[in-house]
Amino acid sequence: MTTDRQESGAQTPGDDRAVNAEPPRSIAGRIWEQVGTLVLAILIAVGIRTFVIEPFRIPSGSMLPTLLIGDHLFVNKFVFGPRIPFTEIRLPGLRDPERGDVVVFEVARGEPPRTPTIAPADKYPDLRRDDFVKRIVGLPGDRISVADGHITVNDVAAEQIASDRTHVDERGTRLRIHSEILGDCVHAVLDDPHRNGPEKHEFVVPEGRYFMVGDNRDYSNDSRNWGTVRLEEMKGPAFILYWSWSVNGNALQFFNPANWFTAEKRWDRVFSRVRCDRVGDEAELESPIPAQATPAPPLD
Repeated sequence: MTTDRQESGAQTPGDDRAVNAEPPRSIAGRIWEQVGTLVLAILIAVGIRTFVIEPFRIPSGSMLPTLLIGDHLFVNKFVFGPRIPFTEIRLPGLRDPERGDVVVFEVARGEPPRTPTIAPADKYPDLRRDDFVKRIVGLPGDRISVADGHITVNDVAAEQIASDRTHVDERGTRLRIHSEILGDCVHAVLDDPHRNGPEKHEFVVPEGRYFMVGDNRDYSNDSRNWGTVRLEEMKGPAFILYWSWSVNGNALQFFNPANWFTAEKRWDRVFSRVRCDRVGDEAELESPIPAQATPAPPLD
């Protein structure tokens, strides 16, 4: 005699386990499953870093007061078009570089006297590369002059508006803060009244190249010294700070517990944008004052 359960073809719980059971995986298969997941995650991270955003650290004061030593920022590589690794081919970007952009780019580093200390990367392709960050002042074909920290572009002087604020740099030097109106970009610059930085008189920017200058005008090693930069060497514009503290060192400093207890954390700078103010906004006529600025005492 058969039961209704048997007649309908229903299986016992034991039968169900037997039908759905999968053959046991080999050790190699289980290892590959884990490794494959890790490899995929790494490829995604590398792809984002190569084609979308890349982190950078500010190790020097050449862009004070806009960028402080110990600032960590993201560069948007998608804006100018990411470069395909190991080539000079760039994918289409959203726009061309503009005057006033704060840009991370590559330069060549050499060892004098045989080679220059700093040079345009395309002029010395065999030298090691280093990343610089500066502001674009001159576009292809522009006539540029820089005297006493003041920039003239195509015979139009970039106006500087003084403020009653100063900034003390890492050497303890107290520098005046001005607002500079560069085209329609308003940004802060520093001036040492006792020192003149490099000067450049009547320089025409070659086609396909850009003239880069630091906001810390008297203490910046930039295009006034070593020349211009091609689009091919640009990583992209800086667009946001993701971390800032008073530590000057490589990424390993994050893993030093002492830094987390002793270093000054600049919480007010975290997630702040790196951008120009624009002419036409009434607030622009007041100097953009960085977090470390202090009221100005009389300068000798």
